Amino acid sequence: MARSQQTFNKTEKEKKRLKKREEKQKKKDARKAAAKENGPTGIQFAYVDHNGHLVDTPPDPDMKVEIEAEDIVLGIPKKEEGEVEEFDPIRNGKVSFFDTSKGFGFILDTENQEKYFVHVSGLIDEIAENDKVSFELEKGMKGMNAVRVKKI
Repeated sequence: MARSQQTFNKTEKEKKRLKKREEKQKKKDARKAAAKENGPTGIQFAYVDHNGHLVDTPPDPDMKVEIEAEDIVLGIPKKEEGEVEEFDPIRNGKVSFFDTSKGFGFILDTENQEKYFVHVSGLIDEIAENDKVSFELEKGMKGMNAVRVKKI
């Protein structure tokens, strides 16, 4: 008896699956027929306006801007002789959180308000929360890490 019940369930599932497939095909055919009747939908020909958005109206020729090919710079602009880019690797911040038992915390950069991870291995002086510190940044596994951290 269990065997006949099993085959009955299988045939019922197969019938449902076929019925679902037929309904899906009917809906697809109905959409195709509606599209033929109503014509195509959406923007058939798109233009890009002066803000970079796609629109269906052609751009105003009065707003056209001429650009010389020589003015287009590809890559990084060349540095002039004697021009030295000054970058101070030492940054200042405030310790927003530090857990001495776990040996890590976060420093809030005073310049750009970004939080940087700091590990006890990157400390020069002992730090605590709300201490003002100077530090350098180094690429870590999950982003930039504060290293060579000193109290100010």
